[in-house]
Amino acid sequence: MTKKLRASFEILAAVSLALALFVPATVRADDTSAALYKSKCAGCHGADGKGDTTMGKAMKLRDLGSAEVQKASDADWTALITAGKNKMPAVGKSLSADQVKGLVGYVRGFAKK
Repeated sequence: MTKKLRASFEILAAVSLALALFVPATVRADDTSAALYKSKCAGCHGADGKGDTTMGKAMKLRDLGSAEVQKASDADWTALITAGKNKMPAVGKSLSADQVKGLVGYVRGFAKK
């Protein structure tokens, strides 16, 4: 085997290993964010983010996937989740910065296509 071919195999192996390690971590992060959303947010906002729950209807919550809601910046979402606003409770004290960031990303997933 030539040195060039061997180097190509080593690079391919390194990239494959990196991908194998990265993908499961991403999936776990998504699962964690989904579980957090379900436990902290879905009671009012609904599993699909539409706000079609009893509490959501009573508080006239907007659809988290709507363009109006989605135009808020990540910093705005982070502040809202952390500190709360109006009837929305602050959950920042019980979550890490990474968990809040994960929730922001999860809410972004409700965006209308």
